[in-house]
Amino acid sequence: MDTTSSLIADDIHAYLKAQETKSLLRFITCGSVDDGKSTLIGRLLWDSKLIFEDQLSALEEDSKRAGTQGSEIDFALLLDGLQAEREQGITIDVAYRYFSTDLRKFIVADTPGHEQYTRNMATGASTADVAVILVDARKGVLTQTRRHSHIVSLMGIRHVLLAVNKMDLVDYSQERYDAIVRDYRAFSKQLGFNDVVCVPISALKGDNVLEISPRMHWHHGPTLMGYLSTVEVAEEASSKPFRMPVQWVNRPNLDFRGFCGTIESGSVSVGDDVIVTASGFTSKVARIVTYDGDLESASAGEAVTLTLENEIDVSRGDLLAAIDARPTHADQFEGKLIWMHTDPLLPGRKYILKIGAQSASAQVTDLKNKVNVNTLEKQAGKTLELNEVGVCNFAVDHPISFDPYAENRGTGRFILIDRLTNATVAAGMIDFALRRATNIHWQALDINKQQRANAKGQVPCVLWFTGLSGSGKSTIANLVERRLAALGKHTYILDGDNVRHGLNKDLGFTDADRVENIRRVAETAKLFVDAGLITFVSFISPFRSERQMARELLDRGEFLEVFIDTPLAVCEQRDIKGLYAKARRGELKNFTGIDSPYEPPKSPEIRIDGGEGSAEQAAQRIVDQLEKLGVLSTSNIEE
Repeated sequence: MDTTSSLIADDIHAYLKAQETKSLLRFITCGSVDDGKSTLIGRLLWDSKLIFEDQLSALEEDSKRAGTQGSEIDFALLLDGLQAEREQGITIDVAYRYFSTDLRKFIVADTPGHEQYTRNMATGASTADVAVILVDARKGVLTQTRRHSHIVSLMGIRHVLLAVNKMDLVDYSQERYDAIVRDYRAFSKQLGFNDVVCVPISALKGDNVLEISPRMHWHHGPTLMGYLSTVEVAEEASSKPFRMPVQWVNRPNLDFRGFCGTIESGSVSVGDDVIVTASGFTSKVARIVTYDGDLESASAGEAVTLTLENEIDVSRGDLLAAIDARPTHADQFEGKLIWMHTDPLLPGRKYILKIGAQSASAQVTDLKNKVNVNTLEKQAGKTLELNEVGVCNFAVDHPISFDPYAENRGTGRFILIDRLTNATVAAGMIDFALRRATNIHWQALDINKQQRANAKGQVPCVLWFTGLSGSGKSTIANLVERRLAALGKHTYILDGDNVRHGLNKDLGFTDADRVENIRRVAETAKLFVDAGLITFVSFISPFRSERQMARELLDRGEFLEVFIDTPLAVCEQRDIKGLYAKARRGELKNFTGIDSPYEPPKSPEIRIDGGEGSAEQAAQRIVDQLEKLGVLSTSNIEE
């Protein structure tokens, strides 16, 4: 640091120039709870003399008030800034810190070790080049150490430094260190790391952090900072093919139309040929516009506005790419998924997939396997729980552009978002596209839905009856169908129990199976509507997400949600089949209303109080409501 300090004093311009030419290393610290990650980074900043006087004063005061090291300075408080972090003595959120030495610039992500916040660790790993994985010398390699190592591998990090911390608490024992190193190397050899360098340290005391420790003369490898300063990382994003997600179309006047975004990888110059990957339209780059003026070329990480020579259609979400190195464009792919939510993954359920600036409705069509983080063995499973990792097949509602994550981290990673809560539930990495069978095409038909409806003299639709078991759904649906049949209407009932005898007889009653149950019947109901029928669907259908999925399959006005709102107590009193009694005794698992949730509709088209009045009265109310909605009126049929 002395060289840098003198350079600042003697020639500030030379200092700034030197900073521009230094390489930048992004690294992450991870591992289990209380392995010393925040303390290590605090020690790095302290020993590098990168703490300002006001920060030092605040750190000394905070250490007295909230520290865990008695009268000594608690370096972890430099990173753990949230009140909850200081109260509990753990890291919750990701904290990023920048620092520089004579050799290199660094951005470090201090990530939480607690299992509950694994999603934050994955976020920090997504942009890192090197992982520093800490292990408490007293505890050795734990499950969370293995989980973080697996996520590091999935995120494409190939350089790992295993820092065996708190060596001062095991009397700097070489035997203990060697045992931990053997354990970790045996586990990590399956993870595909280019190198795993091991260093015994004491972050609190500073041993082997910046300087070689005389207390561990038996260690002949580098210090932690020595490794970080010299490690050679993989090729930079600028050497990959050009990719720029369009984040905004800038149209301030009739004379300017630019496409704004941050270059994800590669470089682009004026005159280069580029392609809009979704449409296949091509053009040449006319200008590269920035706030500071036009550029002749730009590369990865730069935010620019591109103008093109031709007036082609480009919108937010499109991906601009090099014409001679195009990404994949497909609507099905295989990828790895890290599940980050307390609600489990349910294959078949629709989520929002975001990749770059692109968004699409997506679902997991097949959970091929999930991974045991302790052994890295592949296991069968129907769903993913919090922090579990799986290999899945995905389908999206329209083709998206991407590269395999192994080739381009920027255009190969995505997140899944819950459609109802808008919560981010998973992070994923694409492996490769799945190709559709080339011999499957939509068959053109001469007779369409409207002609079939006209022939029947009715307006086709779905009446989706939902409610608890015993609410009266099937009874009321049957009565409504009888009334419509008497009016000469063409109908069909898809009843939950009946369908499970055939189409869905392979499905159980887990949440994942319930989602698939509704997906199949929704697709069937859509076919019946296409045939011109008034279709009754009588299913518990406990989840709003799947009922919304069924609604979206149909045209506007063709889906009518009928909520038979019967209190649970009334349903239990009816209990003709004795199912509630069995569920209460624990003999029937995953029973809706007892040990499986029911999400009532928020705004159904028709609501019936199933606890009052007779089933005949409820049926007549529904028929009357259908009259008001125009479903039974022949005047609503298009000619």
